[in-house]
Amino acid sequence: MNGNILEAINITKYFHDPLTVQVLKDVNFSVQKGEFISVIGKSGCGKSTLLYILSTMDTDFEGELLIDGVSMQNKKEAELAKVRNEKIGFVFQFHYLLNEFSVLKNVMLPGLKFGLLSEKEVEHNAYEKLKILGVENESLKKPNQLSGGQKQRVAIARALINNPLIIMGDEPTGNLDKKNSEIVFNIFKELAEVYNQSLLIVTHDNEFAKRTHRIIEMEDGQIIKL
Repeated sequence: MNGNILEAINITKYFHDPLTVQVLKDVNFSVQKGEFISVIGKSGCGKSTLLYILSTMDTDFEGELLIDGVSMQNKKEAELAKVRNEKIGFVFQFHYLLNEFSVLKNVMLPGLKFGLLSEKEVEHNAYEKLKILGVENESLKKPNQLSGGQKQRVAIARALINNPLIIMGDEPTGNLDKKNSEIVFNIFKELAEVYNQSLLIVTHDNEFAKRTHRIIEMEDGQIIKL
């Protein structure tokens, strides 16, 4: 492991509706290449708010965010969208797959949007990602023909399509049963340990968190344990 790929420096956040409430206070930590980190804490402690800031979706905060050594301050929305598409892969609790497209096409979409490779190359890469996740045989099906666990694996393949610096997950096993949660955990572990992929996963599942490389614990908008 070498070099920080993401760094949060004194991140502080207020909500102003209708009263001013501080939701994050002086959050400092960094993520290194190949690290598999979980973020835990009670509901309302600021985990998801922090993830939105780290993923550049929320720019209304104090402090500094560095991704790949570059500050995200004062960047235009188009520049941030480019960072999100190139450097960050997202996996949510709900897979957000589009039923009008095949599984393969769903995985291809962020790659096509990125526009760096030909459609043929993106298709090849998408199939390779599905293979890593063991769902390549489902590539021509529609998402609504898959089980919940298979859908989440397709969503992970989609998150990987542009070879992001970091995968961010918001409760990615929250909707899955124990067996499928275990499959997703093992995929994340393999991505970190075999493919040197960095992962930052917000979770309520303490069993999941315990087995990650590092736990960041939050309480009342602050990190209480790194």
